[in-house]
Amino acid sequence: MTWGLLITSPAERGLRKIPRVDLEHIDQAFSEMCLDPYSGDIKFLRGMGATVRRRVGDWRILFELDKNLQLIIVLAVKRRGSKTY
Repeated sequence: MTWGLLITSPAERGLRKIPRVDLEHIDQAFSEMCLDPYSGDIKFLRGMGATVRRRVGDWRILFELDKNLQLIIVLAVKRRGSKTY
């Protein structure tokens, strides 16, 4: 059972700024998430509603899950820093 992937406009803008090498790893993570959104290094973030983060090297994919539609909504892709979350 596969999940759909919806990349929001802010996340799409962020993806344009990522170096190609890192983008390949993030694309691979997206593929894995479509098969199982709970796989990989994920963490449910407190204080941010139903937001989940997945770690991909120095990058973090922030997303929400719509279980009824089986849809992964990517909110942002950011480099890990002191102000990432």
